[in-house]
Amino acid sequence: MATKAATKDQQSKEGAFSIDKAIERDSATLSGQLQVLFEKLFSPDAKKVLRRFSSKEAAKLLGITDSYVRHIASQEDAVTSERTLGGRLTFSLEEINTIRQIRGRTKPTYLPGRREGDHLQIIAVTNFKGGSGKTTTAIHLAQYLALRGYRVLAVDLDPQASMSAMLGYQPEFDVGDNETLYGAIRYDGERRAVREVVRQTYFPGLDLIPGNLELHEFEHDTPHALATRSVADTDMFFMRVGNALTGLQEHYDVVVIDCPPTLGFLTLSALCAATSVLITVHPQMLDIASMNQFLAMTSNLLSVVREAGGSLEYDWMRYLITRYEPNDGPQAQIVAFLRSLFDERVLTSMMVKSTAVSDAGLSKQTIYEAGRETIHRQTYDRAVEAMDGVNGEVEALIQKSWGRT
Repeated sequence: MATKAATKDQQSKEGAFSIDKAIERDSATLSGQLQVLFEKLFSPDAKKVLRRFSSKEAAKLLGITDSYVRHIASQEDAVTSERTLGGRLTFSLEEINTIRQIRGRTKPTYLPGRREGDHLQIIAVTNFKGGSGKTTTAIHLAQYLALRGYRVLAVDLDPQASMSAMLGYQPEFDVGDNETLYGAIRYDGERRAVREVVRQTYFPGLDLIPGNLELHEFEHDTPHALATRSVADTDMFFMRVGNALTGLQEHYDVVVIDCPPTLGFLTLSALCAATSVLITVHPQMLDIASMNQFLAMTSNLLSVVREAGGSLEYDWMRYLITRYEPNDGPQAQIVAFLRSLFDERVLTSMMVKSTAVSDAGLSKQTIYEAGRETIHRQTYDRAVEAMDGVNGEVEALIQKSWGRT
């Protein structure tokens, strides 16, 4: 009886405040503790830096032998390197890119980026349902391409801004008002040039337009703009992301957009800006049913956009199986089902569920940032192999869109 009385008294106390106040307090508490946690992981003045790579890793990124990497390092004055205490040669990504530029003088294939006549490749990574591995896919793809010498811009359109946090910008503390893409696509006089919201990251070759909760404002402003018809047809909501990115096309080879997990105005504008679409799929029946709704709704909405003058011509569209567990029989059946329906539009490689990716994420790192020595080696190697397989297929599609094999 005493326990029941205490529970009733607790419920009475909880009912003494409104839900909005409770959520506000919990948000403030969690935000403060997250900041404490981040300061423990990283000192207040510390910034994320990319680790150095062994000569073997550099050779893999460059597509040459380990011995040839060491030969170039010893012969070329422009190529610098460092040695570990054990005497092993290591390279920064900038130093690897220097080797890439030297090799590219005589063999252009070492320089994989855009050439004259190649269009900017804008890849929208999207899914209607959260938890499908969308952000994990987007950030690993962006880093993979940067590691291979592409000039990459990551655009965080998800108000939750997990991509921004992984790339060193905590949305609550490091991204202020009008510092997201919203600042370049808003409807009022405070709109700014898109180049002003681009930030460099610690990852050479990879820049970022960060996100935060401010992105929700576009979802609120657009219905009002449509109702009042205060915006010219040439500047409709579905063209705003594409028009903004046009101002950056000379500076990048590939743009990777992490779309929100909702089918709102931001997602539609990103899909209209994209030259290619990557849809993440978790192979569970409920997720497949959710994806079916996503595809149906997207089709209906984009048909309206097309009638209004939106361009929806894509180089390619692919489905990516994420969080795949090789020993899970039902998942294998769903994958086979999807391949029978969509054939080559389902990527051959799959993003395998791995503790290595999760372990790296605990320290706000990707599998490409974490060193092989920090995680069980076999687990790490399997995770990198799976991730490289996925991203290598996407890279091949990018090259094909530029007319290369």
